[in-house]
Amino acid sequence: MFKVGDFVIYRRDVCQIKEIKGKLFFDKDYYIMSPIDDDSLIIKVPVEASCYLREVVSKKEANDLISQIPSIDMIDADDKDLEYEYKRLLDEGTLENLVKIIKTAYLRNRERLNQKKKIGEKDDNYFQLAEKRLYNELSVSLDLTFDETRQYVIDSVKALLS
Repeated sequence: MFKVGDFVIYRRDVCQIKEIKGKLFFDKDYYIMSPIDDDSLIIKVPVEASCYLREVVSKKEANDLISQIPSIDMIDADDKDLEYEYKRLLDEGTLENLVKIIKTAYLRNRERLNQKKKIGEKDDNYFQLAEKRLYNELSVSLDLTFDETRQYVIDSVKALLS
């Protein structure tokens, strides 16, 4: 059972449990929580449905993931199947899959810019979605802001590659 103040992943959002209310609806106990990037939103989840919640990765797990980023493969799909792969990987929701999306979209857009073309809207949208989900979770694990986490990951990967 989670405690007040714990950070959890609910569906795709990092949330903080604000309180646990007993016998709220239908005589059940509920977690009352808010996403970390929208404090105005209140989410109520039955304690017995905690299978929909998972713990945020630990600091060690976050750093282990970051150290693996150079070896995580890009998505291997042609243009017409790429959006399907982006959606599938987002739905699976693993941090490794988010890294795959970020790497693929980033490198595809960088290649477009090098060819003096506009960045792809599809790639940019999925890049931003994956970044938000990944860095929100890692920011809690690493006790950094979203922007600090992003820079920490970039710096760490650059150091690994040099």
